Amino acid sequence: MSGINYVTKETLDQMMNELTLLKTKGRAEIARAISEAREKGDLKENAEYDAAKEAQGIHEAKIATLESAIATSRIVSADAIDTSKVSILCKVTITNTANKKTVTYQLVSETEADLKAGKISVTSPIGKGLLGKHVGDIAEVQAPNGVIKFKIDSISV
Repeated sequence: MSGINYVTKETLDQMMNELTLLKTKGRAEIARAISEAREKGDLKENAEYDAAKEAQGIHEAKIATLESAIATSRIVSADAIDTSKVSILCKVTITNTANKKTVTYQLVSETEADLKAGKISVTSPIGKGLLGKHVGDIAEVQAPNGVIKFKIDSISV
């Protein structure tokens, strides 16, 4: 991740709780698995030891990624959001001008994005296309199959 990561207070708390869990319980479980595998004999031909060491590497990478995300996080509160234009944490109702399908998305940071929950990242193609637009504007989004045009119907928090 690069740049600033805008998140809600709740998301930052979740990230910090997950980091604490990974550093404490997660590291202890991996250390136990490595210790058990080490007891089984020759480390050169010990697949369990290799798997435990690989799991440790993946675990430490997760910790580093989460620490980086937390370090670059800035809390955004809903009452400080300007709803005259599309910005992070806004809920935007848009209509596809080609098929007239209407959807509502909330623009969030990469770490909070969850399409099933209607939350899309501000760094996604649709998110980028919507940022800064006003109600009534047409947002043009570059998709693999060409340009898709969305009309901004409403902006709320």
